Amino acid sequence: MKWLVLFKAVKLDGFTDDGSPTASAFKDHRAGIGSVCLMHQSGFFWISRLVSGSSQTKTMVRGRDACWEHCVLVDATRQKVRCNYCQREFSGGVYRMKFHLAQIKNKDIVPCTEVPNDVRDLIQSILSTPKKQKTPKKPKVDRTLNGPQNSSSASGGVHPHAGSSGQHGSTCPSLLFPHPSPSPQPTMDDAQKQKQDDADKKIALFFFHNSIPFSASKSMYYQPMVDAIAECGVGYKAPSYERLRSTLLEKVKGEINENYRKFRDEWKDTGCTILSDCWSDGRSKSLIVFSVTCPKGTLFLRSVDVSSRADDAHYLFELLESVVIDVGVENVVQVITDSAASYIYAGRLLTSKYPSLFCSPCASYCIDKMLEDISKQEWVSMVIEEARRITQYIYSNAWILNLMRKFTGGRELIRPRITRYVTNFLSLRSIVLQEDNLKHMFSHPDWLSSLYGRRPDAQAIRSLLYLERFWKSAREAVSLSEPLVKVLRMVDGDMPAMGYIYEGIERAKAAIKAFYKGTNEKYLPIWEIIDRRWNFLLHSPLHAAAAFLNPSIFYNPNFRADLKMKSGFQEAMLKMVTEERDKIEFTKEHPLYINAQGALGTEFAIMGRTLNSPGDWWAGYGYEVPTHQRVAIRILSQPCSSYWCKWNWSTFENIHAKKHNRMGQEKFNDLVFVHCNLQLQAISQNRDGRCKPVIFDEIDVSSEWPTESESSFLLLDDSWLDNLPFECRGSPSTYDLV
Repeated sequence: MKWLVLFKAVKLDGFTDDGSPTASAFKDHRAGIGSVCLMHQSGFFWISRLVSGSSQTKTMVRGRDACWEHCVLVDATRQKVRCNYCQREFSGGVYRMKFHLAQIKNKDIVPCTEVPNDVRDLIQSILSTPKKQKTPKKPKVDRTLNGPQNSSSASGGVHPHAGSSGQHGSTCPSLLFPHPSPSPQPTMDDAQKQKQDDADKKIALFFFHNSIPFSASKSMYYQPMVDAIAECGVGYKAPSYERLRSTLLEKVKGEINENYRKFRDEWKDTGCTILSDCWSDGRSKSLIVFSVTCPKGTLFLRSVDVSSRADDAHYLFELLESVVIDVGVENVVQVITDSAASYIYAGRLLTSKYPSLFCSPCASYCIDKMLEDISKQEWVSMVIEEARRITQYIYSNAWILNLMRKFTGGRELIRPRITRYVTNFLSLRSIVLQEDNLKHMFSHPDWLSSLYGRRPDAQAIRSLLYLERFWKSAREAVSLSEPLVKVLRMVDGDMPAMGYIYEGIERAKAAIKAFYKGTNEKYLPIWEIIDRRWNFLLHSPLHAAAAFLNPSIFYNPNFRADLKMKSGFQEAMLKMVTEERDKIEFTKEHPLYINAQGALGTEFAIMGRTLNSPGDWWAGYGYEVPTHQRVAIRILSQPCSSYWCKWNWSTFENIHAKKHNRMGQEKFNDLVFVHCNLQLQAISQNRDGRCKPVIFDEIDVSSEWPTESESSFLLLDDSWLDNLPFECRGSPSTYDLV
């Protein structure tokens, strides 16, 4: 087989005039395809076509895409690229990498958690810019009309003025072949650009003048609002002060109540969980916020000031009962409450009166308390304090912080918007991961020659970073805390995690034991901390039953149901299967589930055990055991935590602190009702309404937590309540604030 390559010298940026040693050419003859590639430290370019027989390969040109500054190509054949920030690799070239860097979920692309904000915003702007209209391709010329003298495949040569890459008519330019200079691309009309700049400035002025948080621009309602205004064209009049506080507020409130009615239909099948989130200022103020959640989403109900009766279990029971009755006793599976003694007793009163209900504290709170207890171990406390000294020193000075970011590739050491003890362990984990980079920073000439490098406090930090005892303790603390942090990351979200928490705790204990290689005096003290919180505070028959009914756990070859799980499953079934007829059917069906018979054992059902969420699996394959199916779906559709709600407690504090007349209070309640539910709707829509299976080993604790995401603050300017027109008086919602 003959290969012919025509090479024409071209001057490329970064190359020497004489062809330079900085460029090299190579051929790849796999599958009858040849190419010549110029390699350079700034990147690479496929720059030629090779002809074999009658076919020619298309030219792949690495253009000047801004995204290439933030990733590298690791496999040209598969177009695999690697992110410079989180080191993840993707096949599919730079296009898919853009979604990764822009933190946009797109199919199986995982958003980058380490990308700097300015880079993310740049890539987002590139993606949001409309693509230029492609110019119509010229009609293809039949090769036979030109005769064999013009056919490169027939003559064994290449047409000297070929501007495309062969019979497929690619318009990619070739650097090896002369071609006409491309005509200049039309630029945006100056007048249009001036209009856009003016619009941008006016939007910015609105933000600045009204002290609107910049995070509001991330709202899912922001761009649709702008689009809707643009659709109306010139002359659109924005809603007035009066319409905003009256008819429009009522309209949005009505739409939310309509969604509530749709949720009620969903609760009949999946059941729901009442979340009662409690807050206290540590002095005299105590509040409770009630909401109700199911796999389709969460609805804010109301807030209550319990400052004078926070320790009155009977009063708290009456509050819980009123919410359960409003939602429907037949719909409620679980009530998550505070772990204070008065709330626990109120929960017992509730389950005594309504035996079908389960009551348990927030799992996130309990696991956070496990981490708190571990951090109080003397050696753990010392290494956390030493890590805090390192981070405080680095973050106390802008120059030092910027230098650190330079050496860590923009990665941070602290995670300030998570709970205190999780922040401690995640910061310690970040320091361990950046050990080499931190040592390099404090020994680099830039640091040693700086004014800071000679100061005593800097010398103390540098000595600590080169202390082997510190790194040994830090790695040990990270290894024993990370399994629990994974469990916390798993339950600290609005998706149903009920089917995984029991197994998660057992997996965490097993990982800690394995780290200490089974040495009793090492792992048993940590196990005692976990068991004390788990057994006496968190564990519920509902957790055991959920693990037993989770197919990814139950059908795992390594699964062995312990006595506690079996007992919990039986106790939960007695509460949920109460009719005699249902008990008989349940007993008949049970062997089918145990032995994976019928539809539960088909090829698709077996694949779905790990590919589907537990609730979806039962909905799809449990039709031959309907009693089990109904119970399993209701149990496995529940969350374990209420931390992810991330309420702005100052909003509720001001509600109950200020006094308004009846009409003003109703309108203020409506505003908060609408605001809170729109926040919850945004959370639900961001996860596309899908419940995904949890794979413990793939939980990434370094990714953004729900509690870290920025939320807009409700500006409590209640001057608009003054002199409300009489017609603004509206009938109160079923779930108006108390």
